[in-house]
Amino acid sequence: MPRTPIDIPLPDLSGKRALVTGASDGMGLGIAGRLAAAGAEVLMPVRNPAKGDAALKRINRAAPGAKVSLRSLDLASLASVEALGDTLREEGRPIHLVINNAGVMRPPQRLTTVDGFEMQLGTNHLGHFALVAHLLPLLRAGKARVTSQLSIASSRGSINWADLNWERSYSGMRAYIQSKIAFGLFGLELDRRSKAHGWGITSNVAHPGIAPTSLMAARPEIGRSQDTPNIRLTRRLSARGILVGTAETAGLPALMAATDPAAKPAALYGPSGPGTLGGAPAEQQMHRPLRSLTEAARVWQVSEELTKTSFPSA
Repeated sequence: MPRTPIDIPLPDLSGKRALVTGASDGMGLGIAGRLAAAGAEVLMPVRNPAKGDAALKRINRAAPGAKVSLRSLDLASLASVEALGDTLREEGRPIHLVINNAGVMRPPQRLTTVDGFEMQLGTNHLGHFALVAHLLPLLRAGKARVTSQLSIASSRGSINWADLNWERSYSGMRAYIQSKIAFGLFGLELDRRSKAHGWGITSNVAHPGIAPTSLMAARPEIGRSQDTPNIRLTRRLSARGILVGTAETAGLPALMAATDPAAKPAALYGPSGPGTLGGAPAEQQMHRPLRSLTEAARVWQVSEELTKTSFPSA
């Protein structure tokens, strides 16, 4: 039975400057393309220039005249994150919208970032934490909305405070869940601190449900030479319209959270179908591991210490 198309309208984003991480392929590319088609000037920070150039050309073919440009960024390197922050602050132009979308999932073996952090914690959370810190003056100038892409996996699990970098034992899935919980707690704490200190930005979080994106596909750069069994099953279910979403619908919750004038700060958006696996995007009940203010404050403090970045108190 053919799947009923799911989509959402985007407001006119002319005059808005948006930044999307992980936009060189998959869900991030779809998100960047939709923002550009809605009139936003889209910045695409990428690690691989060739992939970035191909993505930029694809967006321009779909939306002639789109304002899209590449920047260099490796979220697994705090020096690279700082360099991007320096570059954009030198440009001096306000940023109105950020979708922190890039991520890695379940490397077969424990990997570390340039700075020695477990790869998923370092890329999914700490790199984005530092990026927002470096961009804060531009976000304040643009009264920005920041949307951080989580996972359905952040609905369970916890942070392994006793071994944050998984040095004594390694579980790829538990480390992934930890990174997304930490990232979600940051996204919610960012909104609370903005209100408390008058930064003028809003922050919320989203998750894509389950969809055949590149996250679970072959990723030689993280040691995964073949597609996972999960992605093969997800592709079959998606093609038949069973439970899960598509690569196109997966990005809709983040687009809603980031652009809908009615989207709430400090709220979670995701698919509204059974089990939140697929379906039209909507506000959802906050995942239980993301509800603790104490955990959020602890994540914030530890992240400042690990990344050697800080946010102003006023």
